[in-house]
Parts: sequence; C-alpha cells; structure tokens
Amino acid sequence: MMLFGLEEATVVDLTGGVRASVGSASPEAAEATDATDAAAAADVFARAAWTGIAEPGDAAAGLLVQGLGAGPALTAVLDVWSGARLAHAVAATGVPLTDDLPALLEQGLQRWRPRLSSAEVIRSLQQAARVSARLLVPTDPTWPAGVDDLGLHAPIALWWRGVPTALTALSNSIALVGARAATGYGEHVAMEASAGLVDRGFLIVSGAAYGIDGMAHRAALASSGLTVAFLAGGVDRYYPSGHDALLSRIATSGAILSELPCGAAPTKWRFLQRNRLIAAASAATVVLEAGWRSGSLNTAGHAAALGRPLGAVPGPVTSPTSAGCHRLIREYDAVCVTTAEEMAELVGERMLSLTLDLPGSDGQSGFDARTSDQVRVFDALSTRAARTVPDIARRAGLSVSAVQGSLGALDLEGAVLEKETGWVRGR
Repeated sequence: MMLFGLEEATVVDLTGGVRASVGSASPEAAEATDATDAAAAADVFARAAWTGIAEPGDAAAGLLVQGLGAGPALTAVLDVWSGARLAHAVAATGVPLTDDLPALLEQGLQRWRPRLSSAEVIRSLQQAARVSARLLVPTDPTWPAGVDDLGLHAPIALWWRGVPTALTALSNSIALVGARAATGYGEHVAMEASAGLVDRGFLIVSGAAYGIDGMAHRAALASSGLTVAFLAGGVDRYYPSGHDALLSRIATSGAILSELPCGAAPTKWRFLQRNRLIAAASAATVVLEAGWRSGSLNTAGHAAALGRPLGAVPGPVTSPTSAGCHRLIREYDAVCVTTAEEMAELVGERMLSLTLDLPGSDGQSGFDARTSDQVRVFDALSTRAARTVPDIARRAGLSVSAVQGSLGALDLEGAVLEKETGWVRGR
C-alpha cells in the first residue's frame, strides 16, 4: 500500500523515529494493530509535512486540516484539487460555504504547492530522529491545550525536545518576556521574578532570546525549576547561537518547542508568529522591560486578544527601555506588577478579551509599517545571491502574485533591488 507516494512501511519507519514505539504485546494482537499503526503513521507523516508546507499561523491550512484531517488534506493538495473542490469538501464537514472560501483555499494552494517535496519531509524526519526530537500532535495527552485557543491559527503539530513533565506543566505556567537589549535593572527583575515564580510552583515560558528571555530561563534553571522555550526555527538549530549551552540545558531538564521542522531557519516573520504560541501556551504573560515599540508588545497583544491575564513591570520614567511597559499599563489595561507574588496572582484572574492596537498584534512588527507579506518576502531575500520570484515564493510560503506585489512595494521603498538574475536586498 502507498501513502503519499511512499511505501507504507517507509512511512511507518520514518514516523516511528519521532514517536514513542507502539508495538504489540503479543503476536495475536499484531494483526489487529497493523491498520491502526499505519493510520497513525499516516497522520503523523502528514502533520510533519504540513509543518514545512505551510508557514506558522496559516489560517487556510488550519481550516483544511481541521476540516478534512491532516492526511486527507495533504492528499487533496497532492492530487491537485482546485480551491472550489476543496471548499465544497470542507463545507461537507459543517464549515459554512462562504463566497470567499474557494478563493481563500486557492490562494493557499498557490502558497503550498511550491513546497510539496517528500524528500524534504523525509529529511526533516530523519534529522529529528538524529537529534532525538519528537513530534507532538493535538491528540497527545501532553499537547499544550492552551494553543487550541488560537483556532484556525493553532499549530498543526509541534516539534519538541526535552522531558514530558515540562509539557504537562504548561497548564500552570507564566510567560516572562522583554527586551533583548535589557538593562541591569531589567535583568535583575527577570531573575527575581523567575526564581520567585518557580518557588511558587510555576513553569517559566519564554523565547530564549538575549536579554530578558535568557535571564528568565537561567534563573528558573538555577532555582531547579521547569522552563520551556519556544523557538522560531527548527529545534535542531539553536538560536541565538550564543545561547547554545542554555538551550541544551533547557532541552535536558525542560523543553524546547517549535512548529517548524528540523532545519528550518528563524526569520522575522516566524519570530512574530512564535510569540502567539508563547502567549497561548501560558496561563499569563508578564512583560518585564520593553521599549515603546518592542517586539515584546507583539506577545502582549496576542495574550490580551486570547483573554490571557497580562502584567507589566514599571521602570524608571526616564528609561526608554521601560516605555513599552508603561504604555501597556497606561493605554492597554495591563496589570502593574512588581513582585513574583503579584505576578502569580494574575493566574487567578481571567481578564476580559481585549482587542489591542499594539505594534505587531496583527502579525506586523512594531519596527515598521510593512505588511506581513512584505516582511516574509524581505526575510526570503539575500544581500548577495539574487533569487527568482518562484524561489522567493517557495521560501516565503506565499503565492507568486503575492510576492510580485510585495516586491513592487519594497522596490518603491528602496529595500530591494532587481538584477538580471533575480532580486536581492538593498544595501
């Protein structure tokens, strides 16, 4: 029997390397479990494939997978179904067939088809097995239930390395985020907050970046607590490289997670999308130090939109690195917190869902006014090697027409240059 153009035994073998073994206890039970194992392997393989085909947070992919299932959805794409046919198939599962649904799925097909490669899926599964990474799917008991609140933007699967106890502890966690260029004050607050929350039984969630994130992770480890890091690239590519030792320690006693397959590079767009997982997986989010347009406000925006409790630590009124925290408190009803005890109290409060107009809360960065497509196209370009439009589309996970439109806008901005062989970033 063939699955996705591969022998069934090959699919079972590949997925077995990233899942716990599900062997039969006796020869008599083997025949009864063969079909179940094959079906489970097909679902795991399809979800692994989708993590490389669709960019994080792709609502069209989420709609298709949630409606049809990961395997049937992948088969439909491989069989070159049209957007209209996909729309009717999804509608048959109970999703309203709106006028724009066929166009939405057709645009998705244009983004996904350039990335259809069984060789890439095989490579990512083999690499994951080599580094002892595993694939987490929504039916697993250790799946972080909080991310399901993202709806169609929820991850299709999560790659992870670490210990299972860290995953189960995510239900009682607090995200500590803040500026990369942290001050001594900010790092001191992060250290005290992380250690104090660990002492109160909380798991610490952050993004492993320099500054506040790194200090929050280190303090949790120093206090013999659990900590989880969400990455914007593959779990086999520790980023930033200066935190290689830190991430290795987290993977040993906590967990590192990503919705991108092994080998995937972190990009600006993926960092912004990663932030939604930090906010969704945690019971509350606290911004410890942030500038007026800090990327940490993106995480705060996701937390508030999900109805998660949001706290902010005040700083010196003369410090620009605390201006973002003051903005959250003054303009967006974040709770002013100054101690670990006050941060812990946030988890007892379920704040009303807010719609914040924060920099990056709509998926854009607070550092510029570029659209999400423009950010992804710029990420996909090189300063040296010229890249063609189809190549850029594949790297960015966008349709060719979307790339052409974004390149035009970036060209007017002077951010990109067109050469005889393709496009490059402007100097």
